[in-house]
Amino acid sequence: MAAARRGKAGDPRAGFRRDAGEPGSAVPQGLIRAARKNGQLNLAGRDLSEVPANVWRINLDIPEEAHQNLSFGAADRWWEQTDLTKLILASNKLQCLSEDVRLLPALTVLDVHDNQLTSIPSAIGFLENLQKLSVSHNKLKNIPEELTQLKHLKSLLLQHNELSHLPDGFGQLISLEELDLSNNQLATIPSSFASLTSLVQLNLAHNQLKNLPAEISAMKSLKQLDCTKNQLETIPSELASMASLEQLYLRKNKLQYLPEFPSCKLLKELHVGENQIEVLSAEHLKHLNSLCVLELRDNKLKSLPDEITLLQGLERLDLTNNDISSLPCALGNLPQLKLLALEGNPLRTIRRDMLQKGTQELLKYLRSKIQDDIASPNEGSPVTAMTLPSESRINIHAITALKVLEYSEKRAAVIPDEIFNAVGSNSVTTVNFSKNQLNEIPKRYSYFLVDVIPHPNNSFLSFTVVSFLQHELLVVNAAFLCLQFRNNFLTSLPEEMEALIRLQIINLCFNRFKIFPNVLYRIPTLETILLSNNQVGSIDPLQIRKIDKLGTLDLQNNDLLQVPPELGNCVNLRTLLLEGNPFRTPRAAILAKGTAAVLEYLRSRIPT
Repeated sequence: MAAARRGKAGDPRAGFRRDAGEPGSAVPQGLIRAARKNGQLNLAGRDLSEVPANVWRINLDIPEEAHQNLSFGAADRWWEQTDLTKLILASNKLQCLSEDVRLLPALTVLDVHDNQLTSIPSAIGFLENLQKLSVSHNKLKNIPEELTQLKHLKSLLLQHNELSHLPDGFGQLISLEELDLSNNQLATIPSSFASLTSLVQLNLAHNQLKNLPAEISAMKSLKQLDCTKNQLETIPSELASMASLEQLYLRKNKLQYLPEFPSCKLLKELHVGENQIEVLSAEHLKHLNSLCVLELRDNKLKSLPDEITLLQGLERLDLTNNDISSLPCALGNLPQLKLLALEGNPLRTIRRDMLQKGTQELLKYLRSKIQDDIASPNEGSPVTAMTLPSESRINIHAITALKVLEYSEKRAAVIPDEIFNAVGSNSVTTVNFSKNQLNEIPKRYSYFLVDVIPHPNNSFLSFTVVSFLQHELLVVNAAFLCLQFRNNFLTSLPEEMEALIRLQIINLCFNRFKIFPNVLYRIPTLETILLSNNQVGSIDPLQIRKIDKLGTLDLQNNDLLQVPPELGNCVNLRTLLLEGNPFRTPRAAILAKGTAAVLEYLRSRIPT
């Protein structure tokens, strides 16, 4: 017997292999002994249908070898054992976990993924030191309320189960940083999620969510949100305030339009493919300066706005399977774009062989067309004041549903009255009169510019009516956020435009401005000014600095002979585009380094 014992001790693997001669035990004693020393026990892939009792009691019971051997070496002092902190039971055949799990209070990691569990024992609440719990790929139908008591839990993986609801107390998991609930049957999310302020990654993909609670915006640390393949029709506007968000996945839902993201300055990836989005406007793009990936495949987009060029850091743009018939030539000016996917669009202005040459050749082609765009900015039949209403092609849906007044690419010298009449009492936030032949901003003598502002003394509303006299700008309601007059013959703007106290974006590219329109200096709400491809000879940096919300200023291809160093003090500028001007400094090498480098260079040139 002693010889047999000595022979067995000579095998370094002895005690770690499953021994058919050990009745009632599916866990090799060698693993148990090692676990007492290092605090970790890995029982993955052992066909366990239940967890042996000696696993739960590993830190309580005196080991059998203590009764058989009364002579201990330093390595065999079982009473100096380490509490079990990591238990892996993955890829077995477990249908339940014993309430005896409470006997392992020192556990920091419990991994039981890929089993057949239908429930989690309420005793899970006793594991007060638990930091990671993986119960994915099981058959869970509910989560015990006791799980929400785990104040130190950082990672909770529940994907691929049968969960249809979550405990209301879920918000008590205040240390949670990673939560995966994908591939379940969830139709709602508890409003208590608002308390998960430490959460960094949230995966809700492949569920049955029809809406997201507005409270989700309180997750100030959230960097990644995945809502792929749900039934979302809208996104709460509060989502736009999530300042830490870097990756947003909204693919395979029922979205008809994109939300705006005024506070998502760090958003790098936006995935909204396989939805029902019809319009991509300047409002959607103006704040996304950090965006690297924009995925819009399999939607219903008919066009891209010229403001796509605001996305100077864009590396991947996927427009596969939309209804786009033409591309803005300015798309060729995106300096970082490496992949432009256009398959499945009815493009008429670009030959198929050009599309097959790859992204860089296509961008080069678009850049070559920019000068053609200047010389011949419009196509189609000219429109006059006598144009019949039936020929105006008024987009009533855009006015009522999207709040967009659209009359572009008509070669119109005037905008027909029917266009304005169609607005009626509807509120319009975006006006697009690009690619016409307008010499001045349209006049409407019979309309007033009305702005609704909150009264300072109470919650009621007071109304301020501003008459433009001979220059009534457009129609009722000064809630305009975006004006697009790209590709016209404009040389000036009416001074009365300063009454547009909510205007955020103005696009005046490809016109005939020789001086920077002074009225723009007096619209402090402006965030984006696009004035490329004009003949502007100078700018006033002190006046520009007063537009304290201005984040994007595009002055490419003008006649600037110098860039005033004081422009470097406009520290709120995130995008400053100056290429294509005849000034000597800053040199091209400085411009190529980006806005921050240009501003720093300009500040260094300010006389002291």
